[in-house]
Amino acid sequence: MIASLRGLVVSLTAHNAVIECAGVGMAVILSPTARDQLRQGEEGNLLTHLVVREDSLTLYGFANSAEREVFTTAQSVSGVGPRLALALISTLGADGLVKAVATEDVAALSKVPGIGRKSAQKLILSLSGKLSGFVSHPGSAGSGSGLPGSVSDEMGSQVQAALEGLGWPAAQAADAVAQVQSAPDAPADVAGLLRASLARLGGRR
Repeated sequence: MIASLRGLVVSLTAHNAVIECAGVGMAVILSPTARDQLRQGEEGNLLTHLVVREDSLTLYGFANSAEREVFTTAQSVSGVGPRLALALISTLGADGLVKAVATEDVAALSKVPGIGRKSAQKLILSLSGKLSGFVSHPGSAGSGSGLPGSVSDEMGSQVQAALEGLGWPAAQAADAVAQVQSAPDAPADVAGLLRASLARLGGRR
């Protein structure tokens, strides 16, 4: 799993970038906040999430870990893929999406392209309680976790990759790790985080 990128921004558009890492140009679809922190011709630093499909590998870039975790958690909802999850963040922002779900703000969610009133109600029902620990922190993507009291984002990425290697879908693995990380007694090591995530998954695939 490609968890982050650091390198020269060789191309930059409204929604995409190409970042050169060790001589390889990596194409990335960007969140608005990630786009705003990049400058063409300068070094860029992003947290990323790789979406694997049978016919494609698509890399999404984010400004901070909370934004990325909200993106992956949103995809735990049936019918929400990466494009719609990014549209939610692009329209409302990560914090705005968290607030809209917490306050059951159907009107705010309905402003997102592709989300109607029924879809908004489904999002609220499905995501209720799953986003309460996510708060974006200012600063660069390399500044660490955006989740208060959680283990490092790097550890979370390692555990998610391990769960995917064991056969769990990416969205399900991300959701389990996010829930464990947001707990007050979140494990402080990779092994503990993996055990807790496996326990939360309960062996279901």
